[in-house]
Amino acid sequence: MRKIQTKLVVTIGLLTAMHIVLSRFLSINAWNIKIGFAFVPVFIAAWAYGPVPAAAVGALGDFLGAVLFPIGPYFPGFTLSCALTGVIFGLLLHKEQTLPRIVTAVLLNQFGVSLLLTSFWISVLYSSPYVVLLGTRVIQSAILTGVELLSITALTRSTTAVRRQWGRTT
Repeated sequence: MRKIQTKLVVTIGLLTAMHIVLSRFLSINAWNIKIGFAFVPVFIAAWAYGPVPAAAVGALGDFLGAVLFPIGPYFPGFTLSCALTGVIFGLLLHKEQTLPRIVTAVLLNQFGVSLLLTSFWISVLYSSPYVVLLGTRVIQSAILTGVELLSITALTRSTTAVRRQWGRTT
């Protein structure tokens, strides 16, 4: 049991570091738009360990990234959105990664969490009109929907052989 716990903590730490690098240094950032691959470590945590560790990777990655490498002011709503992304990926993609489950997870995250909820947080933080933000951020959500669908499908296919060879990691 201790070996599994240690492995889980180390993996969450590594995935959190990966999330910070992908989010803060290897993405396109503006005050209202963010396009990048920070979802990948959250998906990996969800795939391997489930919703709670995936939520931890998303939340810790956002919080530590905001504290260590701020892009703007820290706002806890963004951390909640990152945690919800992990929960959704974990609930839908931990046990089974079929195309309908991948599409559902990506659409819920991009149009539920990113477009609606994160736009609300930006509106609150910067006192911007919510409906106007939705108009500008819908393009980001459409782009990232395609990116996430292709990336998660490719990662799922490439890791299927690894999962069969090594067995489940949980």
